[in-house]
Amino acid sequence: MKDLYAGNPHCRIPCVPAICLLTLLLAACGGGQVASTPRPTGRSTAMPSVRQPARTTLHDPQFQSAPGLQGVIGATQNQLVREFGQPRLDVWEGDARKLQFIGTACVLDVYLYPTSSSQEPLATYADARRSSDGQDVDRAACVAALRQK
Repeated sequence: MKDLYAGNPHCRIPCVPAICLLTLLLAACGGGQVASTPRPTGRSTAMPSVRQPARTTLHDPQFQSAPGLQGVIGATQNQLVREFGQPRLDVWEGDARKLQFIGTACVLDVYLYPTSSSQEPLATYADARRSSDGQDVDRAACVAALRQK
């Protein structure tokens, strides 16, 4: 019978069984299931349309109250687009929406949430920062700068 130590005098465990044991140990480390990707069925591969979640009992959000934000807080997406132009970002997260408007002076993030009194989400909060370094700036000053653009 062939020498199982494969010529290595320092190997105390026969090399073939050691390799088998190592393979089993590494296989056990995987542990999780591998997700399979469905195969195309020949049907259209277009992404399904994304829809807003069904409305359940709403807890009305609190509206930010600050001077200089008139026309922003309480506005709909269409009203904000008429005021500032097309947003740079339009992000949905659940039933909340974030619109980002950008100008040379600042970036304005406006957050819209559904309410029990409106068919569409309303702007409840705005945040502003400098375009150059991301430092916070006065929200009202940013709104005024974006209105002048």
